[in-house]
Amino acid sequence: MRHPFRNALLACVLAATALGLTRPAAAAQTAPEFAGIAAWQNSKPLTMRQLRGKVVLIDFWAYSCINCLRTLPHVTRWYDQYKDKGLVVVGVHSPEFPFEKQEANVRDAIARYGIHYPVAQDNDLATWDAWDNQYWPAEYLVDQRGNVIAHHFGEGNYLEMENAIRTLLGLPPLTDDKAPATDTDAPDFARIGSPEMYFGSDRSQNNASPEGARTGTRDFTAPSRLDLNQFALVGRWEIGRQNASLVSATGEIRLHFKAKKVHIVASANDPVTVEVLVDGKPQAPVVVQKSMLYTLYNGEDYKDHVLTIRIPKANFHAFTFTFG
Repeated sequence: MRHPFRNALLACVLAATALGLTRPAAAAQTAPEFAGIAAWQNSKPLTMRQLRGKVVLIDFWAYSCINCLRTLPHVTRWYDQYKDKGLVVVGVHSPEFPFEKQEANVRDAIARYGIHYPVAQDNDLATWDAWDNQYWPAEYLVDQRGNVIAHHFGEGNYLEMENAIRTLLGLPPLTDDKAPATDTDAPDFARIGSPEMYFGSDRSQNNASPEGARTGTRDFTAPSRLDLNQFALVGRWEIGRQNASLVSATGEIRLHFKAKKVHIVASANDPVTVEVLVDGKPQAPVVVQKSMLYTLYNGEDYKDHVLTIRIPKANFHAFTFTFG
């Protein structure tokens, strides 16, 4: 679950287990209005006031956030199942990186993940601020009178949220035996031993290359040994505030991690097929171009491993490693 510090400095809380479905203990909060929306997808512009009389689920997400992507199948299923019974889902796409502000990129993600409900592009995080939100993903449930009656941050607690939706719709709650099948591919957060890692100078605590993580262009090397939860660059790279870009004709990234899956948020000026090795063993190659999340490794255990990415040409841009 990502938790942002403003001024574009963001941190990830890796243990994105559920924080629980929370209901306000005091007087119900009136749902804030949408603010500063750059574009609406799948809908004309909406207001919370015109949605009175409906049950509304607000989902704050970003398309390169792995925690959001693992939550999306549940949100899209709720929409498909309950839209004709009075539920409105609004995805508030709140970008972390500049490329997530581009309308074409958001449209592509909406199509890729089968999202048919309205999506508001909150490019300047104005709606995020109006809701005083701090997490990706975050769900807020609004009743027919326009009051926020429950919220949940991070992954999990899907049955509890679905039953809260059903209660507002006048439907009986689902019991455990009637609940939808559990996602067997969901990660075991207690066993993941690596946090999200950033390549940009703003948040590059995990870069172990001796040349350092400060902004600028220089030749990078890898240490002879990488400690757990460190990565290193090899080749000539330009370090920006949010990413690292390969300048030389070829380059490498090496990573020591403890997880079952490894993802990278990356892009390339032209399609590039990167070679991936884990503990020296070749994995399926990955073609990178669009600015999005790519899966590099899909293993069977949560042991620690060393991953190497071999990049055969320049203009490859790396933003983050995330794990599952």
